Parts: sequence; structure tokens; C-alpha cells
Amino acid sequence: MKAKSARRPFRLTKKAFGIPYMLFLMLFVVIPLVLILVNAFLDSDNNLTFGNFKIFFSSASSLIVLGNSLLVGVITTLLCLVIGYPVAYILSKMSSGKIIVLLYIIPMGVNFLIRTLATKAIFIALGVELGMGTVIFGMVYNYLPFMILPLHTTLSGIDKSYAEAAQDLGADKATVFFKTTLPLSVSGIMSGITMVFIPTISTYAISQLLSNGKIFLFGDSIQLSFEQGMYGVGSIMSIVMLVFVLLSNFIMNRFNKGGNAARRSLW
Repeated sequence: MKAKSARRPFRLTKKAFGIPYMLFLMLFVVIPLVLILVNAFLDSDNNLTFGNFKIFFSSASSLIVLGNSLLVGVITTLLCLVIGYPVAYILSKMSSGKIIVLLYIIPMGVNFLIRTLATKAIFIALGVELGMGTVIFGMVYNYLPFMILPLHTTLSGIDKSYAEAAQDLGADKATVFFKTTLPLSVSGIMSGITMVFIPTISTYAISQLLSNGKIFLFGDSIQLSFEQGMYGVGSIMSIVMLVFVLLSNFIMNRFNKGGNAARRSLW
């Protein structure tokens, strides 16, 4: 009589912990992306067509909205970088910098719609006319912490011996910053740009609330397309947004490689 084979005990391995994450990705990332790709090539009668591409790319209003969104994204990203880099640099030099950065991040726990509505109420109380200026202000207010956090992390991780060596060789503070600190913080700059630019051009609530519907951005256009049942055109817009995300990640990775090369070239 053959002896029964002993059962192998179940072990909590890294692979076992990864199963729920893989299921989550399949249900809420992969499947929605597949549905968007399928809808992009279907018309209202579920027939295969390329007409959705023609509708979007031949529509001057859609391209203008996309251009306006890119413009707002560039302006917001530049303002966040101009404000965020000095703040992150100063905090990286302070012993209590991590605590202060945490104070920047804590308000992000409040829903961004509540924060935006509060900002709108302040503008109305001050008598400020809602428009492009208030929209950009709201964008910077909401996404500035996403610029400061990666910059502070990168700047705090730079070895102080680089700056000390440059000073020992006779470099002044400006030269140390532009020749040592700035090149070594490129990866943080690119991470901050990616974390600010993509959400800015895809947002739909901030622009509507802080302009009383006057400013119409790409995220608003996507939302409107799906609300009107134009799933094919809305899917095309979502794919365009996905392309921007992939391009940003590609550029960021290239700059990260350049930052690592700059680090190696210093020694």
C-alpha cells in the first residue's frame, strides 16, 4: 500500500503577498485600459471604425482644449518648480526639514474638492474675479507639495562631501550649486515635473470650480464626452492622455540616467 504523500504546508512567501496586488491591477488597471482601447475602435452601434480618431483630430475645439491644457500644465509646473526648489533646498539644509515637509503634505489628506471649494470661497470673499489666474493659482496650490517632496528627498540624499570637495578646490557657493547640487538633483526635478504636469493637464474639477465654467481643460472634455455617451471619442482622449504619461516617464528615466552619469563624472 502506497504511503500517502504529506501535504506541503502553506507558506506566506513574497509571491503569495503579491497575488492580491496582481488581482487588483488586473481588475482596476488592465481591464479598464483594455475596455478603453476597444471602445476607441467602436462606433455607437459597436461596429469597428476609425471614425473616433477622425472626430477628435479633425475637431479644432478639441485640439484647442488640448493646447490650453498643455499651456496651463507648463505654467503650473514651472511655477511649482520655481517655488518648490528653493523651499526644498532650504529645508534640506535644516535639521527639522523633514518635519516641515510633513506639514506641507498633511493638507493633502483633505479631499482636493474641499480644498478647491475653500479656495474659491476665499476668492469670492476677496472680490477676486474667477478666471485663468485663479485656475493656475488653484493648480499650484494643489500640486506644489508633489514638487517639494521629491525635490527634498533628492536634495537630502546628496552627499555633503561633494559640496565640501568643491569648496576645498576654491569654488564659491554659486559655483558649488550650479556645478554640483543642481546636476545631482536632476532626478528629483524630473520626478516633480512628472508628478505635477500629468495631473494638471488631466484635472477637471479645479478648472471648472475656480473659473465658474469659463476655463475648459482636457480633463473636462474627457468627462463631458463620457457623460454625453461619446465613449469612443472619450476613449481616444484617454489614450492621448496615456501617451503623455508614457512620454513623461520615458523622459524622466532618460534624465535619471543623465543624473547618475553626472554624479559619476564628478569623481
